[in-house]
Amino acid sequence: MIPDSTPGPPSWRELLGPQHLGAAIVLAGGVLVGAVNIYLASSLLPTAVADIGGAGFYAWNMTIYLVTMVIATMLVSRLLARWGNVGAYRLGFAVFLVGSLACAASPAMPVLLAGRGVQGFGAGVLSGLGFAVIRSALPRRLWTRGNALMSAMYGVGNFVGPALGGLFAQFGSWRLAFVAMAVIAAACCVVVPRVLPRGERSDARAPVPAVSLLLVTAATAAVGLAGVLPGTLAMVGSIVVTLLLVAVFVAYERRSELRVFPRTTYQAGSPLKWIYLTLGLLAFGVAVESFVPLFGQQLGGLPPLAAGLFGAAISLGWSLTQLGSSSATRERTVRRLRIIGPLLLASGFLLQGLLQREDTPTWLVLIWVPVLFIAGSGIGLAYPHLSVAAMSSTPDPEEGRRAAAAIATVTSLSIAFGTAVAGVLVNLGDPSMLDSARYVLFGFAIICAIGAITARAANRSSRPEPADHTPLQQGS
Repeated sequence: MIPDSTPGPPSWRELLGPQHLGAAIVLAGGVLVGAVNIYLASSLLPTAVADIGGAGFYAWNMTIYLVTMVIATMLVSRLLARWGNVGAYRLGFAVFLVGSLACAASPAMPVLLAGRGVQGFGAGVLSGLGFAVIRSALPRRLWTRGNALMSAMYGVGNFVGPALGGLFAQFGSWRLAFVAMAVIAAACCVVVPRVLPRGERSDARAPVPAVSLLLVTAATAAVGLAGVLPGTLAMVGSIVVTLLLVAVFVAYERRSELRVFPRTTYQAGSPLKWIYLTLGLLAFGVAVESFVPLFGQQLGGLPPLAAGLFGAAISLGWSLTQLGSSSATRERTVRRLRIIGPLLLASGFLLQGLLQREDTPTWLVLIWVPVLFIAGSGIGLAYPHLSVAAMSSTPDPEEGRRAAAAIATVTSLSIAFGTAVAGVLVNLGDPSMLDSARYVLFGFAIICAIGAITARAANRSSRPEPADHTPLQQGS
């Protein structure tokens, strides 16, 4: 860990100054390429299908990417122990590069899906590394700023991914989009050893928690199937199976010596489980923006481009707000932000649901943007502080890296689960698009509001640290 030596409160100028700029770019860039590619291929897929066929596999594009991404995030702490910071990052970028080139050269849809799987694995490694390596790449005083920058990349990716994919598809050059991502990965791979500390390496090979990985993989695949299988009953069944698999995973991890999440997560009185649950509920809400363009077109009469921009309002609120909320350092303020965030997210969805109408007038549609922005702001208020709380939950460096890497696991899994649940709610409202929109928005308002309860539990369970620990101190 880099020692804190700069007096005064942490600032963006310090994080983005000469001393830390290179590390910040690599940490944030690794998260960004993974986030961009979640939706990049979705925009390219219609053009790709027209070129190479495989329309029957259309829905598997997102599922395979998210499944391999979640699996990779759970292996990050072991990759760090084996390869160190630089080696693990170069491995992540190299895998992502290979997957991107495979997608670009795909002669048929199965090859494209295989490439997406490899791409997703590399993206998962990079996303997990961003949160894990920050402990050694930046001084503690900049952890909140660094986490805000990285988590903002999820929001930026949700905005840039569809726009970038649409741009390449517009000119019929879907393969070049993947080539561009490969070039970015190659450039980052070259920069990594110049800006990151190498980190500690160990020749001892840590055993892989195979059972835990298998259970989470099965759960991710099951929730992905919920968005692929036809019929509401099949979708609900997939979500029930997912919940059962998650319950079995938690029960197994509590008793096992080989686990994905830190031991602290399962200890009585530890705030870590509540922190992860709150992070998961915030990330769960992001899934709504996948369906906002649908509601905008069907209920508001918006053209596709405008409807897509409306959907990005949640990500925009998330990204911009957390750049400001990361300035909070007072213990009482931080604890309040953790609770206010889920409440604001839920309130935004509730209000958005109340604003839905058949043939919505233009003036009312325009109100959707600030409401969705406010909903996304709830994520931005709480997410960076919860991330640092997870990183600070244990003094043990190895457990700390595992706790940090698990942030990406929780985020990716929650977005996948939220997308599946939103799909079920949309189907429940069929054939009325108004009912579908209200089911999604009201349902997510209720679910995300639970985050205020888990955040409160995290505040109660946490213990104050010495006064010289900044920027985030866990309070009782």
